[in-house]
Order: sequence, then C-alpha cells, then structure tokens
Amino acid sequence: MNRFDFLSAATIGQYVPTGSFLHSLDPRAKLLSCTLLVAALVATASLTTAAAALLGVAAAIAWSRVPLGYAVRGLRPALPVLLFLAVLQIVFIPANDTGTQLARVWIVTITVRDLVAGTLTVLRFSALILLLSLFSFITSTRELTHGTELLLAPLGRIGFPAHELSLILSIAGRFVPLLAMEAEHIAKARASRGADFGGRRGGMLTRVRRVLPILLPLFLSALRRAETLILAMESRCYTGGAGRSRYIRFRFGVRDAAASLLGLAALAAVVVLNVYNPDRFVLSWAGYP
Repeated sequence: MNRFDFLSAATIGQYVPTGSFLHSLDPRAKLLSCTLLVAALVATASLTTAAAALLGVAAAIAWSRVPLGYAVRGLRPALPVLLFLAVLQIVFIPANDTGTQLARVWIVTITVRDLVAGTLTVLRFSALILLLSLFSFITSTRELTHGTELLLAPLGRIGFPAHELSLILSIAGRFVPLLAMEAEHIAKARASRGADFGGRRGGMLTRVRRVLPILLPLFLSALRRAETLILAMESRCYTGGAGRSRYIRFRFGVRDAAASLLGLAALAAVVVLNVYNPDRFVLSWAGYP
C-alpha cells in the first residue's frame, strides 16, 4: 500500500456486496445483533473472553466472504493508538497485584495482571473496530437508513425524529470513505508542490506533524460537501419522514430472529464469564496466583 492510499485504510463505511448469508439478513436484525455485540465487547472484562470475541468476529468476516486481509487493513491505522492506550493501562492503572512483579522502574511496578489488562484493551478495541467494519461490509446505505428508521419508529409516537436520525447516521457513515478520498487528493496535491510526507520515516510526532497541514483543508472540504448536500436536499423539497412511503418492504423472518438472539446470547455469555473470570484459570495454569 503506497503512502497516499488513505481510502484502502478506511474500511468503516464501505459496503462490499459479496452475496453472503449475512448480507441477506434483515437490516433490523443486523442492527440489533451489532448493537448487542458491541455491548458485549464493551462489557468484556476477561482476556480469554476478548480473545474468543476477536476470533468470533474474524470467523464472521470470513463467513461474509470479505477477505480478512482487507478487513484487517482498516485496523492498521488504529494500532499505534491502541498500543499507546495499552501502555497507559500498564503504567498508570495498576492491577493491585504485588505477587507477580515482572519489572519495577522508579515508582512504576509492572505485573502479569498489568500486562493482561493492557492486552485486554488492545483485543477489545481491535474486535470492536473489526465488528463495525463487518457491519459496514454487509449493510448498504439504504438498508442502514430503513433499518434504523423501522427500529426507532415506535418512538415516533412521542415525537422522536426516527427518520431524521437514521438519515444522519447513514450520511455520517458514508462520509468516511469520501473524506478518505479527499485526504488522499489533498496529500497528493501537497506532495506535487514539494511537501514531504516521508512515508514511515521519523518518529510518531514527526509523522503527526506531516499530517497536520492536511486537516484544515480536509475540514473545509467536509463543510463544503455538507453545504452541497443541504442545498441538494432543499432543492428536492425534502421535509423529513412525515408522510413518506417506502418502495422496499423488509420482512423480519426466523433467521433474522435467530441472528438477534445470537447477539443476545453473546451478551449474556459475557456477563456470566465476567462473574466467573476465566482468566483466573489461565493464570493459574501458567503458574501465576
């Protein structure tokens, strides 16, 4: 991947129609399952459970027929941030475990459970990014809009703007690849005028300093795109979801209910595993109390 290929790294927001079973699910089932699985990942407090969840998400990506390498590509830009968070977890948030010290630097003590906590942070966020990428791969913009609106429709009786919120979510999700393309164009334009992006040379601060000049024109471009979208919607007399009909009808079948129940079962399993803490058995097997 060349240094200006920003779009290939923005996997969230890109729909990949492979015709798999996951693609054929009702959008409401996809939304419910994804929401429950995200809640399960956030609630995960065990390294063993997080590793199992990451493997499960990888298996789901393979089931969707999306190349795993393509999905993992979107994880690479986030890895430095995740590693930084893991270091903060290890150094500044002690696990209150003084019996298994590995190292001590000044007032900082690193234990086995500190390493477990840092690794848990990386695994949890990695699984979360891959899960959101998978949801984007199997859900088109139309399905996301209609699915969100249908799920939130009962709240419309109390004045909740279900249609407007679903439209905002779909636009925000699909703006990600557009902004990646715009960032790629700006970077190429600056490089053609002599700007040095340097690829992977230099430290993290140096690489961040190279990217900062892109942010202002990218922000202005996003505002222009938003203004153009507003004018286009107003010129077509868009007034919201009141009284709008639907050309496509979705049916929530047995397999959709099974997918939703699978997400609920995953959340329940995480709650149970948090109580029993399977990391105790893994650490005991490895010889740590």
